[in-house]
Amino acid sequence: MQAAPSSALSALADPPARMVDGVAMDYLLIEAVNALRVSSTVASARARKIERDMVEAGLAPPPPPPAKQQNPRDSASSASGKILGPVDEEEEGVRSRLEAIGMHVGGNFAERLCRDRPLFSDSLDVIKFVCKDLWASCWDKQVDNLRTNHRGVYVLQDNAFKPIVRISSWEGRQEALKRAKLYVALPAGIIRGALSRIGFQGTVVPEITTLPQCTFQIKLPKNI
Repeated sequence: MQAAPSSALSALADPPARMVDGVAMDYLLIEAVNALRVSSTVASARARKIERDMVEAGLAPPPPPPAKQQNPRDSASSASGKILGPVDEEEEGVRSRLEAIGMHVGGNFAERLCRDRPLFSDSLDVIKFVCKDLWASCWDKQVDNLRTNHRGVYVLQDNAFKPIVRISSWEGRQEALKRAKLYVALPAGIIRGALSRIGFQGTVVPEITTLPQCTFQIKLPKNI
């Protein structure tokens, strides 16, 4: 029996790359946020109905009275531009689900990008990999600026972050910033998932003060 040529074996080991239009990916992210927001609303309404039915049937105690509403003046924006009002639990649920999806995607990206690389042993090399290879693969460019305190904290800045570059709102700047915070939850999960798959457990906190600029603070354990 004649052996298969090496080129055929190579093709089996490395299937041809399949490309996806970048605009299609942008629309996917937009619809992912909307779909998760709607599903969270439906799930919350269903949970409230089940709780109400159980209370009416005497199978559960009535819920405690709602907390006193905060004075609107107390939730005014601070000097730093951040809203000090109460956290929207529904939006927080959507953000958590988007980050979880991003972690799965980021882990798969890291596996493909690091397949032929030696293991990382230094945290700075890992951050450089995120700034260059991961960023270019996911968002078509490299990070614009990288800062560190040399104690495990890294700040990555993208001056025109692709997932939020087109976000705006007729309701004003604060509403646009609020929307943008949901759209960076999945990218934050991608970064965290990639780091985790490589073996570096840390926290990733996105921050937006001026659209379309976005910074990600990555904190890795000091002993890495």
